[in-house]
Amino acid sequence: MTTLAATPVSAVLISRLLRGILPLLIVVIVVFFAVAAPGFLTLGNLSSLLLNNFVLLAIVAMGMTWAVAAGGIDLSVGTAVDFASLAFVVLLNGGYGLPVAIPGALLAGALVGGFNAGLIAGLGITPFLATLGTLFIGTSIQQLLSEGGQPIYIAQNLLPGLSAMSWLGVPLPLWLVLGVATVYGVILARGRLGREILAVGTQVQLARYSGLSIRQISLKVFIASALACAVAGIVLSSTVNAYVPMSGNAFLINAIGAVFMGTTLSRNGRANIPGTLLGVLFINVIANGLLLIGWNFYWQQVATGALILLVLAFSFGSRRLQAQQ
Repeated sequence: MTTLAATPVSAVLISRLLRGILPLLIVVIVVFFAVAAPGFLTLGNLSSLLLNNFVLLAIVAMGMTWAVAAGGIDLSVGTAVDFASLAFVVLLNGGYGLPVAIPGALLAGALVGGFNAGLIAGLGITPFLATLGTLFIGTSIQQLLSEGGQPIYIAQNLLPGLSAMSWLGVPLPLWLVLGVATVYGVILARGRLGREILAVGTQVQLARYSGLSIRQISLKVFIASALACAVAGIVLSSTVNAYVPMSGNAFLINAIGAVFMGTTLSRNGRANIPGTLLGVLFINVIANGLLLIGWNFYWQQVATGALILLVLAFSFGSRRLQAQQ
């Protein structure tokens, strides 16, 4: 009898430990690189990791989080980043200044999300196929504008460097991450829209029978995803002082990986903002640490992929234990 009574308790403890594998693994990796790579914990390296790598991917991934939470995916996040970046640079070069360039960039990104929403909600195309089509269209438009997608820089005037700006000693890009995380995280976890998004992502037919407008929710989700990417596009343009054609596509795979790694924090395997941010941190710490110890870029990708699979394996193990209780 003692064994039978203890078994459920042990299963619960093991399940909780498995669910916490992501933050635990981040701590282990940080300690490892602190020993293996002497320059890892220096202020310069950590600042570069946060400002040059973490910020942009975190903002894009938070937009992706909403799409995944709604049961879909957004393969066009890079297009929204690029369109916002292009609009920001063009408006600044036209002499309009930040009061016009920032809203213009946000609008350009939102148009990508609106186009996705029209395909998904209006025509009934699945999010995967709709956003894949938007990705191809966006890439083609940029190739036409840049004569084949050459790595040209069309900025004619010096853009304001957001990384150099700070408030209370904290660089402005980190404040932007905090702001996006607060708005998107609170709405998704506590807001009515968040509950509707999670309901659609969990049981779309049940949500429809409950009277929820799937079209309206899809519209809000994909515009919100694109707006987050537009913020990233503004930061990107300001950081590199340019618009670089198709540079946003570089965030796609890592954003997807970060979001799904973040689902491991949720008991029900749902996408969530805190988990996504930990997933982004995990990916960037791995890439930075392996670079410092001299690993080849391709081996970095192998190691990152293997560790992502390890985290997801632990997560599925946790859910299986829960199902057996």
